[in-house]
Amino acid sequence: MHLLIKSIEDYMLPCMWKKTFNVDCMGCGMQRSIALILKGELIAAFYMYPAIYTLICMFIFFIFHLKFHFKNGHKIILGLFILNISIIVTSFLMKHLNS
Repeated sequence: MHLLIKSIEDYMLPCMWKKTFNVDCMGCGMQRSIALILKGELIAAFYMYPAIYTLICMFIFFIFHLKFHFKNGHKIILGLFILNISIIVTSFLMKHLNS
């Protein structure tokens, strides 16, 4: 498992937005957050990218919805999408307004 995590960290994609404009984008930290989850550092993963757990829940629910066609699944997915966008934008603004 340690070897898998180390190889994931070695092949993380660079943020072209950050390289070009020297400012974090709204997705900066997501890959590192996933690596932290795989290491078992769950709180650090949340601090790295606050929307990580709600995004994981949304994608898991989406996969189940594709398989089982829940009656109001589309409404739940829309709600989770709005929640995730809200968390991402809020954390982005807080990060940049505090620095």
